[in-house]
Amino acid sequence: MEKSTNRSIYAWAFYDWANSAYVTTIIAGFFPIFFKGYFSANVDVTVSTAQLGFANSISSLFIVLIAPLLGAIADAGGLKKRFLFLFAYLGILMSAALSFVDKGAWEAAVFVYALGNIGFMGSNIFYDALLPSVAEEKKVDFVSGLGFALGYLGGGILFSLNIWMYQDPSFFGLSSIIEAVQISFISVALWWMLFSLPLFLFVKEKKPVKDKRTVEIILEGYRRVAETIRMIKHLKGLLLFLMAYWLYIDGVDTIIRMAVDYGMAIGLDAKSLVLSLLIVQFVGFPATLVFAKLAQNWDTKKAILLAICIYLIITFWAAFMDEIYEFYILATMIALVQGGIQALSRSYYTKMIPDEYAAEFFGFYNFLGKTAAILGPFLIGMVALITENSRVGIASVAIFFILGAILLMKVDANKAADEVRTRLS
Repeated sequence: MEKSTNRSIYAWAFYDWANSAYVTTIIAGFFPIFFKGYFSANVDVTVSTAQLGFANSISSLFIVLIAPLLGAIADAGGLKKRFLFLFAYLGILMSAALSFVDKGAWEAAVFVYALGNIGFMGSNIFYDALLPSVAEEKKVDFVSGLGFALGYLGGGILFSLNIWMYQDPSFFGLSSIIEAVQISFISVALWWMLFSLPLFLFVKEKKPVKDKRTVEIILEGYRRVAETIRMIKHLKGLLLFLMAYWLYIDGVDTIIRMAVDYGMAIGLDAKSLVLSLLIVQFVGFPATLVFAKLAQNWDTKKAILLAICIYLIITFWAAFMDEIYEFYILATMIALVQGGIQALSRSYYTKMIPDEYAAEFFGFYNFLGKTAAILGPFLIGMVALITENSRVGIASVAIFFILGAILLMKVDANKAADEVRTRLS
């Protein structure tokens, strides 16, 4: 298959522009605020923190259970784009549905939010798996970084508009902040739907050599999962990276999902916290491209380790901060490394796996990433409940960065790739 055409690269990367609106406006921005003040009205702040953590964990658990099998089925049947479409439009519909959940109906909010997360995370399995189809190895760091960079920019543009509505609803003819947030949820659905179209139109997926019936595809999917599980146990380099990734990405995802909730729990103003998220978006855009360039000219693993070290500083500082300006400084530090660590982890992993098994191997990649997304928010929720102190909860995340860095230092991507090729030959 011909790779690295500009049209297919930018069409693929634009999906990050599309679905990052869900991360910025819903996951990191308005849902935590709305959940505390509207969906969970009159609920203790510590309890609502736990509820939000458990909602994130439940949706991640579902993806953990289905990701490897769906990845194997997608590889066997050439169904990556179809599965991406299915999960994307689940997320799109649930984004819009959040605007119709009533005040105090936290159970309904958790259910709709969990389904939206499933749509978002599920689509990303197959989006990631299409990366080898559009980028040859020498360009994979850049293309992966381009996707995350466009995600920051696109998510930031829509989030800016939504914050404007939130700060000044009357300017847009809206009656209240509540209506502004509800309209923002709908805007995410429209944005995600519109900017997904280039990927569906211009990214080509390699089809299987012969057509297979649905039953054959499913059975082959099960067989390939079993074979991959047996094989991964003997791929020491790949397994070591996946263990390291599982640990450090836990900290990254937990901070993304819980940062605003944590800021509110320690008494910071909600509107100021929302503005801090804009810093992450617009600093994150160039910073992610810089990290991708750093990986090309220096070393991908070293660049990831640098990002982990900065996250450790962020985690410890967050446990002691009191003022909103400190939150802004931390937001800037997060923006410098968040896109870089995500993009380079994806491209580093891509270098170790074969194209024809991409969805299956990315199923395991996301399997571990989403398992981490269960543990991190759950840990913060439980520690906050047990200690009655949200600061202790956020500090507990540091352990994931420390252990992840130790394991990552032992990984050699070239040796890991050789192990995979030898095992598959």
